[in-house]
Amino acid sequence: MISVLPRKGYLLIAEPSNLGDISFNRSVILLAEHNDEGSVGFIINKPLNYTINDLVPEINALFTVYNGGPVEQDNLYFIHNVPKIIPNSIEIADGIYWGGDFETTKSLINEGKISKRNIRFFLGYSGWEKNQLENELKDDTWIVIENKLKSTILSKSSENFWKEKINEQGGDYVLFSNAPSDPMLN
Repeated sequence: MISVLPRKGYLLIAEPSNLGDISFNRSVILLAEHNDEGSVGFIINKPLNYTINDLVPEINALFTVYNGGPVEQDNLYFIHNVPKIIPNSIEIADGIYWGGDFETTKSLINEGKISKRNIRFFLGYSGWEKNQLENELKDDTWIVIENKLKSTILSKSSENFWKEKINEQGGDYVLFSNAPSDPMLN
């Protein structure tokens, strides 16, 4: 049963039963878009072994790049909390914005006007076609929660983020949060 409906700006927390899913095991996803046509989000707790400088050498910063999801992993995306200085940003919710003018963004990072607390980069995104996410919710694949961190989610450490969010659910979830990511290793 779906207790909270997905909304733009909300978080999807992977159910502990999602262990077999390589892309989404222990993922926390920020929904950047959710409407009748489908949903788009970014996994915010799966850092890659790349910095933005590795992918875009003209950016002189070592901001970590994250795995945004399994769709279009050869494309770079970003979310941020500085829409006043990044033109053409799209509001997600609660002071969080998606994209904008990339040339301006590069310059602002190089000038030190955007820090890693303001922006997070992703390779790929997570996407669902019409009704796909709702069907996954009926199958208990995700827990939907409000993003109470608002725009400060960008400076949140990703290391234990899934565990924290699962623990907040209480009950049996606390047991699952302490289980190894691969139960075969137990």
